[in-house]
Amino acid sequence: MAVNPEAIEAAILALTAEAGPAKSISPTDVARGLEPENWRPLMGPIRKAAARLSTAGRIDILRKGKTIAPEAIHGVIRLRQSSEPEPEGAE
Repeated sequence: MAVNPEAIEAAILALTAEAGPAKSISPTDVARGLEPENWRPLMGPIRKAAARLSTAGRIDILRKGKTIAPEAIHGVIRLRQSSEPEPEGAE
């Protein structure tokens, strides 16, 4: 299995865009889309990619239906297309 971080980010963005800002996806959906037979090892890299995309303002990370900060990722999370525009001057 050789899935690079860019492919993971592209898959997250494609699935969240398909779902739209009103619905969320599971990180498992991303993993199974990339590696249907051996998806479990991708869960860590997917969480890292989600954190990068959230920091960039491209997606929201949700836990129990509420948006969380990338550094607060633990337990069950979901991902959705960003519901708010990136603030000016944000890195």
